[in-house]
Amino acid sequence: MSSLLLDNYTFVNRMRKESGDRSFPIWILVNPKYPADIFNIWDPIMYEIQDKVYRKLHARINSRKIFIKNAVSDIVRVPNTKIEADVAQSSMKLRDSVLEYQPKLLITFGTITNEFVRRVFDIKPKNGPKYWSTSNLGDEFERSIANFDINRTNCIPLIRQITKTGKNIKGWEESNNNYYHDVASKIAEKIIENKDSLKIWIE
Repeated sequence: MSSLLLDNYTFVNRMRKESGDRSFPIWILVNPKYPADIFNIWDPIMYEIQDKVYRKLHARINSRKIFIKNAVSDIVRVPNTKIEADVAQSSMKLRDSVLEYQPKLLITFGTITNEFVRRVFDIKPKNGPKYWSTSNLGDEFERSIANFDINRTNCIPLIRQITKTGKNIKGWEESNNNYYHDVASKIAEKIIENKDSLKIWIE
């Protein structure tokens, strides 16, 4: 599938702490423990988004400019002064960067990056990563889409993996594909609705 993407990322870019353009309206935060999330999760979702956007608008998103940044790999499940200090520093840097560049879509993968972003934006309550399951992270995604506002930064959490329990490999792959399709459709709808306010297009 990745060979069909016109604007695919290179392997080198995947390994960098940052890639893309900070001024681009779409940002992705990655847990540095799981750099392959860009390939395994975002690429198939982006493929679907590009397809839906092109069919509707006959335009393509310049995906090479999407800003990808490593977030944090731990937000302190047990007390640790050094980690807490590092997280606080990373949080302040990200908050300053978001205020400066004002991305419209800030996409995260999994529990750690989602909770980290909630703390960056001081969204209450601070639940901790153990609170977030596949189910309520999915609910959070639905809320983010329902409350989408092009005049602010929209935090859009994605789950990292579909639960394999009780499914064979074929069933699990179908669940993954259904998830990518569903998520991509809803993100694409918001992009299409706000096409004139988003400077994201290949010219």
